[in-house]
Parts: sequence; structure tokens; C-alpha cells
Amino acid sequence: MTPRTLYLRLALAEMVTWTLLILGMIGKYAFGMEWATTVGGSIHGFVFLCYAVTTVAVWIDKRWPFGTGVLGLASAIIPYATYPFERSVQRRGLLAGPWRLGKDGESPRSLPERLLATALRSPILALIVTVIVVAIVFTLLLVAGKPTEWFS
Repeated sequence: MTPRTLYLRLALAEMVTWTLLILGMIGKYAFGMEWATTVGGSIHGFVFLCYAVTTVAVWIDKRWPFGTGVLGLASAIIPYATYPFERSVQRRGLLAGPWRLGKDGESPRSLPERLLATALRSPILALIVTVIVVAIVFTLLLVAGKPTEWFS
């Protein structure tokens, strides 16, 4: 899967899960369905973390400027901003071509590039490790409680 295809799919998934979260909030506050935000929020949170990991991977592989990478991460915080951001970087050619550090690609030069190259060259292992890491982070965030209560 190319960086463009992966990034587009996750940008769209992020938008869909924003919708689930918003519908969950409507269900909770308008109809007293407490479980609705738990379901919508959990799905959205998981996809949000996957989008963040993918943004960092594409940022490293495509050598995005610092500001572009930060903007990519920030786009996940604003409802429905991931798709316009993905379209923007696509139009600018920042998602073009295969993975630079993938199989038969360039040799990695830095620690982040070595980690990404290893992940791209062993995708099954990378998928398993990524799912485990995202699940651990997701679980820790669930244990931490609602974001609105973190600073109370």
C-alpha cells in the first residue's frame, strides 16, 4: 500500500469516527444514552491514534517539513480537517510515489528512519507491534479517564 492510499484511508476513517463521536455526544446529551459517547469516543480514539502514527511515518518517509508534519498531527484534533489536509499534501506532491524507505528503497540514515524502514520491510511484524502499542496507549488513556477530567 502506498503512503498516499494509506493516508487517504485513514484521513477518511478519522472523519467517519468524528461523526460517530458527534452522534454519540448527541445521543448522550439529547437522549440520555450514556453509552453512546463511550462507543463513539472509543472508536474515534483508536482511529485517532492510528492516524497520528501514520502521519509520523509518512512525515519521516517523505521528509515533510516540520510545519507540515505538525499540521498533519493537528488536523486530527479539528473535526473533519484530516481530509482537507490529506488533499493539500497530495496536491503538493508530498504523498507521491512508493515508500522511500520500503523494500528496495533508500538506506535509512537516522534512528527514526531505521525504525520506519524496519517496519516497512517487515509489515506483518510492524502491524502486530503497532496494534499492540496503540492498544496499550489506548488502554492507558481509558484508565486516565475522560480528557475533560485530566486537569480537574
